[in-house]
This record gives sequence, C-alpha cells and structure tokens, in this order.
Amino acid sequence: MKSNVGGIDKIARIVIGAVLILLALTGTIGVWGWIGVVPLATGLFNFCPAWKLLGINTRKPNE
Repeated sequence: MKSNVGGIDKIARIVIGAVLILLALTGTIGVWGWIGVVPLATGLFNFCPAWKLLGINTRKPNE
C-alpha cells in the first residue's frame, strides 16, 4: 500500500473519526457513529482505498 493521505486530510480524518466514535460511545448518535472507524483507520494508516480508485493523492511528494 502506497501512502495517499497526507497533511490536513490526515488530521481531518483522525479528528472526525474520533469524534464519531466518541459520540457513538456516549449514545448521542447511536450505532451509526461507529462508521468513524473508517476515517480514523484511513488517517492512521495514511492510505484510503477510495482515493486509490479515484486516483486522488493528498500526500506531498516529500512526506
């Protein structure tokens, strides 16, 4: 897997994923909040399969 997530994209994925999971844990938004695992994982692994399929790369060449 070649890294294709970088910079602000990575930070946004981690924050949004963590917030969704936290909201699911507190019961605020129900089980749908567990979908936050996806952006959290893609942010932590620096790889997004959807970006790969669409040919998008937010990672700078020197990262």
